[in-house]
Amino acid sequence: MAGRGPGRIFAVVGPSGAGKDTLMAAARAARPDLCLVRRVITRPEAAGGEPFEGVTAAEFARRKAAGGFALDWQAHGLSYGIPASVRGDLAAGRTVLFNGSRRMLGDAAAVFPGLVVLHVTAAPDILAERLAARGRETAADIAGRLARGTDPFPAGLPVLEIRNDGALDTAAAAFLDALQPVRA
Repeated sequence: MAGRGPGRIFAVVGPSGAGKDTLMAAARAARPDLCLVRRVITRPEAAGGEPFEGVTAAEFARRKAAGGFALDWQAHGLSYGIPASVRGDLAAGRTVLFNGSRRMLGDAAAVFPGLVVLHVTAAPDILAERLAARGRETAADIAGRLARGTDPFPAGLPVLEIRNDGALDTAAAAFLDALQPVRA
């Protein structure tokens, strides 16, 4: 809870269609004290998906140069940033969640000591169904996305897997359980 020393931070990662944003929203609905980071991304907000702040590449570069990001990375031809304001949330003892990418986890762990990874996943047929329902990719694009290998998680980083290919309530409960402090 807030105000009890340093906060905790979680990177939520997983394949497209796994339901990362759905589970983050469900967790926030159950626990209004959670801070969900609104990432800054160099794509138009009209592109849809998670709630994010869309900016131009020039605006992103300006913010980065001004120290506006606690963490930033490149993926899929886009720039992603975690606003520097997250440091204040952590200092205030809040629990912070951000949607991340496997490839940036090593950097994220260096920036955020104590980072825990929540790996949201689902069966390939479920992922394909969800991606097709979005209507943003062709069947060939979806097949290619699902066939891609995944990078391993950085050694020593705690990773908790959340399966989200059944009832949402079940996955949301597992997600909330993963946010609980480890009891000695």
